[in-house]
Amino acid sequence: MSTILRIKFQTVPSGIIAGLESTIPEVREISYENIFYASDGDWIESLTVTSRTSFDPASVVESLSRVELFHHQRTGVDSTDGTTHRLTIVAHEPYPFLLGVILRGRALPNRLELRDGVLTGVVTVKEWADFRALADTIEEQFGRFELLSVNQADTIGAPLGSGQLNRVLRDELTEEQLTVLRTAHRLGYFDVPRGASADDIASELDIAQSTLSERLRLAEGRLFDLMFSAGSGSSADDGEE
Repeated sequence: MSTILRIKFQTVPSGIIAGLESTIPEVREISYENIFYASDGDWIESLTVTSRTSFDPASVVESLSRVELFHHQRTGVDSTDGTTHRLTIVAHEPYPFLLGVILRGRALPNRLELRDGVLTGVVTVKEWADFRALADTIEEQFGRFELLSVNQADTIGAPLGSGQLNRVLRDELTEEQLTVLRTAHRLGYFDVPRGASADDIASELDIAQSTLSERLRLAEGRLFDLMFSAGSGSSADDGEE
């Protein structure tokens, strides 16, 4: 059985998360809740942002290049700990992008958060060789890889965003839609570049291509509904004065 390793490390912030840090006044913490690759360098990102002072998410995002705000919601009320908003954005991340480096390094991201100017990541890898290669790549691409801990683990742990996704998979997708998603993922339909076409998946499942397209579109729609509603179904102005 392969060794499973849980790695905790620090590196420098980059991409959109660095832009948010530099734009939001007195930002305290930015955490990824969910993130998906869309296409052509665009990522759909759900972020929780906490600042020591109030800020307007729409104004902040408008000041950043190649970022579009789909939804924002204030979570809770202002307190001594600061103001927290949940943002859902589509961002064109420059290369290299840390999450892309992690995924290409055959690592599973468990947690990514920026706090007080330092980006901390927790990832899971299957082999020591994968860990060493990932550490070298992050050091080379971003100029810093500081190992905080490395431990053997019994399981891969909860992937980034798994809590919300599991609820959708369990409660809101039909068995046919789940089967389509599992098969598409297994065959590499969501890989970049794609490892399989829609025809390949339809043939594998022995269904019509039109049936496949409908099930896949509905399943993807439910996942995007979760992302764009940030789990609340509220409008972008809920909680705003």
